[in-house]
Amino acid sequence: MTHSGELTPKFHPELTPPIEELEAQERRLVFRQFTHDDAWALGSLLVELARERQAPVAIDIHRAGQQLFHAALPGSAPDNDAWINRKRRVVERYGSASYLVGARFRAKGTTFEESSRLDPDEYAAHGGSFPITVEGVGVIGSVTVSGLPQLQDHKFVVEALEEFLTKQTR
Repeated sequence: MTHSGELTPKFHPELTPPIEELEAQERRLVFRQFTHDDAWALGSLLVELARERQAPVAIDIHRAGQQLFHAALPGSAPDNDAWINRKRRVVERYGSASYLVGARFRAKGTTFEESSRLDPDEYAAHGGSFPITVEGVGVIGSVTVSGLPQLQDHKFVVEALEEFLTKQTR
């Protein structure tokens, strides 16, 4: 059950946010540092939120090519891990959220699959992978969720990052 007593997940279909809003999220959600302990705490927060909502997701956190956190909740499947890897590669290549990369291609009247010239079995510009950016350093990794519709995967990661970073600055 969720905090509000709902039995169903707290996700609702919404319109795609404007590119400017997605870019603002990336500028705002920046870490002062990102340690192994931070990866564990952020991953644990994502698991807690997913359990509250009964969200059937897999969660992954990578830093500098190393997996620091992974969890697969009830209802997730091996396919979610494949999606995580494909979305994470987009963040690693473009330095931006996988959803934002896809939105930029759509804004040009095309799709990532049609125009990126990258193997769709290896790269997916679908929502759910967000860059871990450290002040003065840049993108050092990613946090990725798979199991919900892509915009909801994206929003779920953003919500967790906002909560985590707010707690860090207190």
